[in-house]
Amino acid sequence: MMRSMFSSVSGLRSHQTKMDVIGNNIANVNTVGYKASRTAFAEIFAQTMSGAGAPDPNTGRGGTNPMQIGLGMNVNAVDTLMGRGSLQRTDSPTDLSIEGEGFFIVRAGTEGTPMFTRAGNFTIDKLGNLVTPQGLNLLGWQKYEMDNEGNYIFDTQEEIKPLNLYEDEYNMNKRIIAAKVTTKAILAGNLDATKAPVGGYTDEKLNGAEVNEIPDTRDAAGAAAKDGIPDDGSQNIDPHFIVPLTVFDDLGNEYKLNVRFWKNFVETTGSPPTTNTSWYYSVTGSGATVSNATGYIKFDSTGKIITNQTGFDIKPDITLEPAGNVGADPFTFQLNFEKLSMFADDSSVKPTQVDGYPPGSLTTFSIGSDGILTGVYSNGRQQPLGMVGLAVFDNAAGLQKAGSNLFLPTSNSGDFNRAFKPGTEGSGNLNPGTLEMSNVDLAQQFTEMIVTQRGFQANSRVMTTSDEILQELTNMKR
Repeated sequence: MMRSMFSSVSGLRSHQTKMDVIGNNIANVNTVGYKASRTAFAEIFAQTMSGAGAPDPNTGRGGTNPMQIGLGMNVNAVDTLMGRGSLQRTDSPTDLSIEGEGFFIVRAGTEGTPMFTRAGNFTIDKLGNLVTPQGLNLLGWQKYEMDNEGNYIFDTQEEIKPLNLYEDEYNMNKRIIAAKVTTKAILAGNLDATKAPVGGYTDEKLNGAEVNEIPDTRDAAGAAAKDGIPDDGSQNIDPHFIVPLTVFDDLGNEYKLNVRFWKNFVETTGSPPTTNTSWYYSVTGSGATVSNATGYIKFDSTGKIITNQTGFDIKPDITLEPAGNVGADPFTFQLNFEKLSMFADDSSVKPTQVDGYPPGSLTTFSIGSDGILTGVYSNGRQQPLGMVGLAVFDNAAGLQKAGSNLFLPTSNSGDFNRAFKPGTEGSGNLNPGTLEMSNVDLAQQFTEMIVTQRGFQANSRVMTTSDEILQELTNMKR
């Protein structure tokens, strides 16, 4: 009789533990990144009243099963359910969720033990650090290089460090992006083939360059032909088309240039006859001395630019020497004409790619699914600010809860050796602007609560029934 009482006591105690777990799950139903727990029971070792007996083939006697009386039950495990919770859209640029496996890595400053979390509700402190609500730093990488295709490659073999949007040891001050000198400018579009060729020419120098008598501008008799320079000896002839072009020196100073075009001449040579058309260009601007700023380009009878004829350079190098009080060195950029055409249509030449830009200040940033933080600057440029690292464990359910949505590794979870780029080595991609909510299923928890309540009531009934039987036993002696 005493065994039934002690068994019911173990049942009461274990169901109370299960109710504690259920209560904690329901309390955290709206906790960001919370992982629900589950209680599992197991019976306690049973008392053997008699052992099993084997059957006797000689006498034909059958075997007997062991006779055991259980001694109650106990809590076998409180498991952490690592299933993914639903997503909540927040549109905050610093809110992150993980689509798949992995944990964010956080740490208290530059020292201390790394901890792990699925809660991506990060904020930015006044120094530019990405931190948790408790002030723990989000860790990742900030050292990167650019490959030949213009992609940013982070060195994920480096040690992870606190991510900072404003500065780091590799990029220094990230609030300002440095200016870049112009090295190339590509023009594309059409030059109107219906324009009449200019008839004037001059033997004078234009912008300091000798421009009279160039190769392939001779008449049939071999005499120097008119070179088509836009000057009839008395005044300049208006250009047929002007293309504005802006370039920058090393300090980010802006120079507004004009690339002016005149249709030079049309010539037919050879047998069978071949017709070519040459155009003259001139680059002018203010604030700097422009050198090598004039020349010729030539088109064939189909309107395509000729790329390999002596004296007609389609990729000239233009040199600008800034004024002495600017403080910048002279620089040279390539002016590329190879995407020009000449058809009987309106002129439409414009710059399609100019690689220089002025300095800019950080205005906003975004985080991609690959974990790269990209800063957007006032000059329209973008630059990486860092990349978030993720941790992956062999047995995520073996992690130990440390409070504040944090986990610590244990001997059964697997060690944390290094971080991985999101989307690699089994880790999931990031989903910016969303948060992973608790994975607690309220319907299931309420069901478990009812079952637990009934189990507790049943065990209490065993207790009271055993007590009544004992009372009857004591009442036998009156």
